[in-house]
This record gives sequence, structure tokens and C-alpha cells, in this order.
Amino acid sequence: MNELERWANFYLLMSAAAATLLGLMFVVITLAAERRRGDAAQIPIYLTPTVIYFASVLFLTALLTFPNHTRLTATLCICLEGVIGLVYSGTSLLGGDKKSFNERSDRLAYAIFPSAAYGLLVLGGVLSLLAPQRGLTLVAAGILSLLAVSIRNSWSIAIDVVSISPGRENSK
Repeated sequence: MNELERWANFYLLMSAAAATLLGLMFVVITLAAERRRGDAAQIPIYLTPTVIYFASVLFLTALLTFPNHTRLTATLCICLEGVIGLVYSGTSLLGGDKKSFNERSDRLAYAIFPSAAYGLLVLGGVLSLLAPQRGLTLVAAGILSLLAVSIRNSWSIAIDVVSISPGRENSK
């Protein structure tokens, strides 16, 4: 698929950014676990979605750099990840996974915006069958949206971790 070759540098850049930021999240996880011993149950509520969103960007961009993709295989990769992401973020939105976000901004950042980003992936994947460049542009918008939401969530978590003294509880 010649259209994917034009996007190769973008996918490589996004995968490098996601991999680097994902590695930094594990540093934050370690710091959070040490600082929040009494509040360990709250850690997965906020950290897990962020790690999953970074991993989604990394996984999809790595898949799209495979050589010899056909339009159909690229579409299947994009749509499959988009649908899986919609199911995951949808369960967060509906509370089906027993998560309780403390604020409306948390619900936006951890469920609504990621759902929209995964929706862009599905829409872009389907559109890439008919108009590849337009479809891949929507896929890029979805990838950038997931990366931006993950960075926002990471920043929020990092600020929360460093703003409390070790052993003291907080909201995230």
C-alpha cells in the first residue's frame, strides 16, 4: 500500500514517542507505589488506562510500519485496535469495570476523549478503504488524540504523586 509509505516517518515518530513515554510511566508507577502505600487501590484506576492508551499508540504505529501491507490488512489492523479501544474506554465510561472517577474532568480525560480517539481510528480505518489519504489522516488524528490524552493523564498523575508526602493519601 503506497499510501502507508508516505506516513512511515509519522508512525515511527509516534511509536518512539509512545515507547519513551510508556517507559516513563513505569517510573511514575514505581514512585506512586512507594508514596501511596495506604491508597494503593486507587493507583490502577488512573494508571492503567494511561498505560493502555500509550500502548495502543505504540502497538498501532508499529503494526502500520510492517512492510507489504495491503489496503485490507492495514484497515483490519486499524479497525481492530479501534474497536478494542472503544470497548475498553466504553467500559470505563459506563463504569462497567467498577471504576469511579472522582471528577468530571477525569471522566473526560480517561473515558470520553479516548472513546472519541478510538472512534476516529475506526472511522479512519473504514474510510481508508475508499479514500486512503483521508482515512489515514483520520487515523493520524486518532493517534495524536490518544497520545495527547495520555500525556495529559500522565502529567496529572505525576503532579499528584510529587505533591504528596510519602504514605499520605490523595485522590489519584
